[in-house]
Amino acid sequence: MSVSVTVHRGTAEIGGSCIEIRSAAGERLILDAGKPLDAPQDATDLLPRSLDPNSDATVLICHPHQDHWGLINELPLSWPVMTGVASAKLIAITARLARQPLNRELGTWKSRGVFQAGSFRITPFLTDHSGFDAYMLLVEVDGRRILYSGDFRLHGRKSDLVQRLMQNPPRDLDMLILEGTNLGTQKPTITEAQLEDQFVDLAKRTPGRLFVCWSGQNIDRTVTLYRAAKRSGRTLAIDLYTAEVLETVAEGTKLPRRGFDNLTVVLTAGLRRHYIQHGREDFIDRMVEHGIGAAKLEGSNHIVMVRDGLVRDYRAKGVTPTTADAFSFSMWSGYLAKPSETLSWFRSAGSHIQHLHTSGHASPTDLRAFAKAMNAAVILPVHGSNWDIEQEGFERVLRLADAEVYSLPV
Repeated sequence: MSVSVTVHRGTAEIGGSCIEIRSAAGERLILDAGKPLDAPQDATDLLPRSLDPNSDATVLICHPHQDHWGLINELPLSWPVMTGVASAKLIAITARLARQPLNRELGTWKSRGVFQAGSFRITPFLTDHSGFDAYMLLVEVDGRRILYSGDFRLHGRKSDLVQRLMQNPPRDLDMLILEGTNLGTQKPTITEAQLEDQFVDLAKRTPGRLFVCWSGQNIDRTVTLYRAAKRSGRTLAIDLYTAEVLETVAEGTKLPRRGFDNLTVVLTAGLRRHYIQHGREDFIDRMVEHGIGAAKLEGSNHIVMVRDGLVRDYRAKGVTPTTADAFSFSMWSGYLAKPSETLSWFRSAGSHIQHLHTSGHASPTDLRAFAKAMNAAVILPVHGSNWDIEQEGFERVLRLADAEVYSLPV
């Protein structure tokens, strides 16, 4: 037998990632156990049918976005699951907030710290992505070398990590498993620094408050907005969840957190109740010292975090947008196709609305440059819905269907 690769889910869709590498002796390594993006929050029994739960496997999670880890609780309890140190903490926070706490402890790794999982030798490479603590994974087994790109980009605040890997790539790769999220799209891929400038400009043009919807786990975006707040003479007002994310990962870094100038935490009733129910009164107490109630947003000129759940708490405390305020949606524009209480709130108020965002994934041009630099014997496309219409510029592409087994040449 030879080393084989199976994409259980992800050859023709974004998210829900699950890839298996099997050694010649039958040992199994699973890369990601992601929840499909279109799955309801409370949906269960979502593991790919082709993934055999009856034989041992080790699972590696490349970063803390649910489309890569959201099915951990459906995996056999006997399977070890590993991820980055910060990723493990962020996954636990998100799982608890979703009222679906993890059913196991996660093992962890550090960037470029080589480790073994049976006969598999794994080297994780910290990368640039909108998800904090994201990794590419080099897997070596039976003389074969496979690089899994995970999700990455070259225009974020950690782009030098990818550039250095491209300048000194792993040698003699037998396969590059490559994400293709942005192929066939026109998603914005400006740098976070350029996005920061856009937010500064919008803040300076806005006489009132600037409300922004972004993901609390997109720490690059939080930094962008914090820097924009400082440059425009404002304060960034974040929610308790984002404050916990920052407190969890910021130690030993320059990342903003409680106690920083130009940063405050809005203590809303809903999230406050959640933390108290989970015995986190100590966390609430720490945040109170550097926080404000939602009512204090009235009359301020803050840059304010907002989303549907926060809107309800803001309304309850008398917060009302006006024509002097602005709202920016700083996430993928496709989410705006869904009904949004937040968007309706600002539309009905006559506030200025502007979409300011940059993608968490590499541009088509950068994907091609990365693939060329890796120079793998074969490219296995995953995590993309347009691979079949935009393969030009990629060499030696192997298109598989979900559940199809590919044996590497002996």
